Amino acid sequence: MNAHAHPLPSRGRKQRGAAMVEFAVVAAVFCTLLIGICEFGRVLFYWNTASEATRLGARTASVCDADASFIKTKMTALLPLLATSNVSLSYLPSGCDSDPSTARSTCTFVTVSITGVTVQTMIPFVPLTLTMPPLATTLPRESLTTSTGGTVCQ
Repeated sequence: MNAHAHPLPSRGRKQRGAAMVEFAVVAAVFCTLLIGICEFGRVLFYWNTASEATRLGARTASVCDADASFIKTKMTALLPLLATSNVSLSYLPSGCDSDPSTARSTCTFVTVSITGVTVQTMIPFVPLTLTMPPLATTLPRESLTTSTGGTVCQ
């Protein structure tokens, strides 16, 4: 009789689904890393835009004789994620902006800061809320006595 009438199962038959399982594990890890990298980039984009919004607000405040609501409107137009409650505006020395008739002409510096801004991530099954660090920009007064400081004042 033939000793090999009932052959042992071949090695390929035992390994039939192994490649598919390995691919699924590697693809899941790769997709998770890819989504994480994209979300990290999106959060950094918001952080950079918030920094630019503080710069724009401080520049507008140092050149134009504009009130805080106008400056906050310009900043929220640049970054709609901002709420006006997240933005604060202050002039130095303290109290120099209290008399509207002097048009802040005694002010030497203006500081615009953003605090408490949160960004929601879009990672599936892991909703995270990240809070941006406080950002501030301080600029010296340039021409606070005029409302026609060029295109920045419109």
